[in-house]
Amino acid sequence: MRRHYELAAADKSAGEKFYKLLADYKDRDGLVLAYKGASEAIRARDASMFNKLTYVQDAAKTFEQAVSIDPQNPEIRFLRFSVESNLPAFLGLSKHVDEDKEMLLSAALSHPKSGLDSEAFRTVRDFLVERGHVTESDAHKLSKVKE
Repeated sequence: MRRHYELAAADKSAGEKFYKLLADYKDRDGLVLAYKGASEAIRARDASMFNKLTYVQDAAKTFEQAVSIDPQNPEIRFLRFSVESNLPAFLGLSKHVDEDKEMLLSAALSHPKSGLDSEAFRTVRDFLVERGHVTESDAHKLSKVKE
């Protein structure tokens, strides 16, 4: 799923395929639901103005469900954070950015005991640092964490 997500984040047609892959998912695996939420958010990115808000609201509901199932899973929190941190503030759908950022920073700093595999750790660390979500001091600490 991670590969589908990465491709979908960069390409509209891959985004539609990613959405179709997860659209009918109804089970209760928190991580799969988080990827479904990400696919809904990517669909919103590529949708007409008329549908964007509906799709973003769907993603928010799916992320809520995913987090309620597995609230300590840093990959779930990362997916939600990566979406919410990119939403315009006026939508009021970025309620968890600070909470998720703190959890992600803590998880990344405790790696390899973070609950993230090495690939996910690198993705989280790079996202936090490269997008300016952490202080210089925290970026420096993260650079010292072994993969």
